[in-house]
Amino acid sequence: MKDVIIATKNRGKAKDFETLLAPYGIRVLTLHDVAEDLDVEETGDTFHENARLKAETVAERLGKIVIADDSGLAVDALGGRPGVYSARFSGEGATDEKNIEKLLGELKDVGDEDRTARFICVLAVAGPGLQTRYYEGTCEGRIMRTPAGENGFGYDPVFYVPNEERTMAQLTPEEKAAVSHRGEAIRRLEEDAGELFGAAD
Repeated sequence: MKDVIIATKNRGKAKDFETLLAPYGIRVLTLHDVAEDLDVEETGDTFHENARLKAETVAERLGKIVIADDSGLAVDALGGRPGVYSARFSGEGATDEKNIEKLLGELKDVGDEDRTARFICVLAVAGPGLQTRYYEGTCEGRIMRTPAGENGFGYDPVFYVPNEERTMAQLTPEEKAAVSHRGEAIRRLEEDAGELFGAAD
């Protein structure tokens, strides 16, 4: 089994990657496993910038190929917010619950038809002698008025996926992998997986 380092300490993201990469004989390691002390400040203005910053910093430190993910929620009625600030939308001490509460508060007067949103994921792959590559995925949906579902993390309980007629948090990990922004980005990366990781077909 091949090890691939994901530049995150987010357990939810790690679980997503485990589900998505397991078919390729890849074992996911996170910063908790290989560099607990390493924190990369996300100072970029875009998902691409933050993903690149994390991937290149960790790859340089460890001398290995690293995948970094920057992702978030863009809500049309909020002009694309929270965007790159999705994880810290509610400010200091932000939690998933506080972020959802703030989001629903800002959307309380927005009609159902105008609550359109999308999850965006940008993966950056960096490593020794490798020009950084990017893979992007999106998932269209709308924001519910109340959370539903126990799976997933982040904004999943309020993100309704029309084709599934459920929220992201009501999907199984396998169902989520098939429709999510991160799943789409990884499927784009799949085309290069053999070259990058020597992954199984």
